Amino acid sequence: MTSVSRNSPAASGRSLHQAYDTALLDLDGVVYAGGRAIAHAVESLAAARADGMHLAYVTNNALRTPEAVAAHLGELGIPTEADEVITSAQAVARLISEQVEPGSKVLVIGGEGLRVALRERGLVPVDSSDEEGLVAVVQGYGGPELQWSRFAEAAYAVNRGVPWFASNTDLTIPGARGIGPGNGAAVEVVRIATGAEPQVAGKPLPPMHRETVLRTGAKRPLVVGDRLDTDIEGAFNGEVDSLLVLTGVTDAAQLVRAEPRHRPTYVDRDLRGLLTGQPEVTEEDGAWRCGDWVCAADADALELRSIRTADGPEGPDGDPVDGLRALCAAAWTAAGDGSCTLDAEKALARLGL
Repeated sequence: MTSVSRNSPAASGRSLHQAYDTALLDLDGVVYAGGRAIAHAVESLAAARADGMHLAYVTNNALRTPEAVAAHLGELGIPTEADEVITSAQAVARLISEQVEPGSKVLVIGGEGLRVALRERGLVPVDSSDEEGLVAVVQGYGGPELQWSRFAEAAYAVNRGVPWFASNTDLTIPGARGIGPGNGAAVEVVRIATGAEPQVAGKPLPPMHRETVLRTGAKRPLVVGDRLDTDIEGAFNGEVDSLLVLTGVTDAAQLVRAEPRHRPTYVDRDLRGLLTGQPEVTEEDGAWRCGDWVCAADADALELRSIRTADGPEGPDGDPVDGLRALCAAAWTAAGDGSCTLDAEKALARLGL
């Protein structure tokens, strides 16, 4: 994929795990949520790996170390080595190290993942803005227990002119009980208190893509994620293909309204999509068809209908994800380089996604 407007989800005659050499998998909302494996994730990843696909886990969550993430994945039944985990903490630590001297002190607002990544780059993590010789502030997700006083500590340093870095700016993070505030929400707190802007390393920005390429050596990577503004936009910026799974933050309505940089190459319900080909979405007389679904755009709305004549295993109308693919094609084509403003509520309600 290149950085051009995509008007339809793409087809693949081969299963994705055979068409690409490496899956660059997001974690939260893709592999697990709130520490628990998402349905079908464990067995799908095992099958992809057994058939020769390399798996790498690429996360904007800077809280935990790669070793801790790998151990957690192992507990879920996904054997993983620490060097198969790439975090935004590693990306931001590299970014800082390229701008300061070895042995420099960096104020850490976040968790152990940041501290370990900084030490890996020869930097010294500290806790106080009053440290003599402080050269940078770095902020990453610290979990729900991170104290409010840590944001004040960051603000004190940034207001004195100390350079400010952030691992990522995801506003939300999925968990077992629902969607909670992510590091981006915490970054906003410091931004409001200082009026400053941090240098950001995580998805969808180039430092994270560079870190991933350096650590995985992927030749034909497929980005697999649940967020349009990080995973899919990061793939767009890196000019690589992407698979959006509907197990995390992004819902069908958001996907239909996606602007070009947020449009994935493929879309599927969950990680079982790695093990299959992807159906073709075809256009005829201004309407888009995928499977048993046809969608067209009129002046005000997107009209979706099923052409199935008999019930099948997916239900009376066919696979709802095929319907979503057709709906996306109609919406993205109508929107061009913008975001679709046509009414899709009735069509989406019929799909039940």
